[in-house]
Amino acid sequence: MDQLPSITPFQRRLDELDAQMAEPTFYTNSRKAADITREQQALRQLVENYRTHERLGADLAEHARLIKDPKADPELRALAEQEIPEMENRRDALRQAVLLAMIPPEPSDSRNTVFEIRAGTGGDEASLFAAELYRLYTKYAEGRGWRIQPMSSSPSERGGLKEVIFLITGQQVYKQLKYESGVHRVQRIPVTEANGRIHTSTITVAVLPEAEEVDVQIDPQDIEISVMRASGPGGQGVNTTDSAVRIVHKPTGLMVYCADGRSQQKNKAQAMAVLRSRLLKQKEEEEQAKYAAQRRNQIGTGGRSERIRTYNFPQNRVTDHRIGLTLYSLPSVMEGNLDPVIEALQRADFEEKLAELTGGPVPSRVRAGGDDD
Repeated sequence: MDQLPSITPFQRRLDELDAQMAEPTFYTNSRKAADITREQQALRQLVENYRTHERLGADLAEHARLIKDPKADPELRALAEQEIPEMENRRDALRQAVLLAMIPPEPSDSRNTVFEIRAGTGGDEASLFAAELYRLYTKYAEGRGWRIQPMSSSPSERGGLKEVIFLITGQQVYKQLKYESGVHRVQRIPVTEANGRIHTSTITVAVLPEAEEVDVQIDPQDIEISVMRASGPGGQGVNTTDSAVRIVHKPTGLMVYCADGRSQQKNKAQAMAVLRSRLLKQKEEEEQAKYAAQRRNQIGTGGRSERIRTYNFPQNRVTDHRIGLTLYSLPSVMEGNLDPVIEALQRADFEEKLAELTGGPVPSRVRAGGDDD
């Protein structure tokens, strides 16, 4: 059995938190106190599991010694032999729990999520599939009891979506959906194709953890806000006032446009929320680049230049190129049954982090864009 990583840094951090919680002013900041309490409880469970794992290791060694001792009582040897399998199973389970707890959680995992879907190459077919992806993620969210809040959309003439931005709120939203960022490719015969040829289109998906004002400070001097009249397909007015809002963040060039709300104030608030989320995502990726370039190359960052998944309708196939996963259940996936894909991505991510933690071999991966099927 491989040795677990040292518990010392986790015990040290637990001691620090215990000391903070003993201070008279600890509950002055209720939000900070709640965060520290959750971390302290998780660390205490980790340390307890680690100690139990070590005790079981010692007990197993003693049982093995007893079995090999020719002078030991036969009944005791038989009892030791019976107990070993259960003890080994329990120790293995504790080992997995300890390793999982030692992997630091992503800071944004518990956040709500700003979702952006845009039609890429492929013209009308791309916008039609963008609308289908919007439906897919909406059904997935509804199945988990999450709430969808539309923020901005740009419909196409054929009933598709050139772009749609929406907020998903609920438990552990970003943790489940963060792997969806990237380029999604669809291969099928469009309804407008007279010769029955398979057409390839791409759609970009951006998954952003919802940012709060305390996460990203935006200097009012750094933004340019414009108001204009919103318009729908064919030039129809969505409303009769100048309620659409466009915000440009001058230092980065990021631009956000929101027009779905009936009031200028609501659209401005939504546009600022999207801008903060994009800036937070940008900030996080810059930090990750400093110390996790290798892992990001293997698992994939979900960047927009990466083709992460292919939806092949003639073959009834969904392929995630980052982990080499292929499922022949496309209709089910399009109905929002994403769990088999997301769970496989989560397992791959866990194995990757586990290899880094234990110094073991890094699992091989099929990188994004690695094949053309």
